[in-house]
Amino acid sequence: MPEPYRVMTVCTGNICRSPMAEIVLRDRLEAAGLGDRVVVDSTGVSDEERGNPIDRRARTVLLEHGYAVDGTHRARQVRPDDLASRDLVLAMTAQHARALRRLVEGRRGPGQRPGIQDLADRLRMYRSFDPAAPHVEPGGTESVLDIADPWYGGAQDFEDCLAEVEAAADGIVEHVRAALR
Repeated sequence: MPEPYRVMTVCTGNICRSPMAEIVLRDRLEAAGLGDRVVVDSTGVSDEERGNPIDRRARTVLLEHGYAVDGTHRARQVRPDDLASRDLVLAMTAQHARALRRLVEGRRGPGQRPGIQDLADRLRMYRSFDPAAPHVEPGGTESVLDIADPWYGGAQDFEDCLAEVEAAADGIVEHVRAALR
């Protein structure tokens, strides 16, 4: 059996946006018949929430929308090795994308290949797959594609976050399907 295609979603603390995206993508990939060929996980750029479960408000909104939330998620910080082993890395905000690029740049040493270009080929803004999202030219302002952090808000903020995650999910599934051909 060939190696699975590996997708990672990344937010700040890995308790709201990225695990929500992970769960939605798993559901959509399974529905598309790709669940056995694709592995999806999530991380955060910060270590502040390490070991914590998915935020209860994120869990609630996912359950209300029919997603399976098994309770095994534990927040973890992204590591350079994570980036090297993923086929597609999906940042929730432009700030997260910059942090991921810095993480790779910081690992370059004499004689090592410049991993930043390799990452550039695999790093995308999550919302760039939403057909209704603004189009950003290369080198443009990625922040128009940010998925706002619902942590500081109420139930509606989590609903809005899930809506943005869902709006891009089918585009990501099609991107993965094409990559697997």
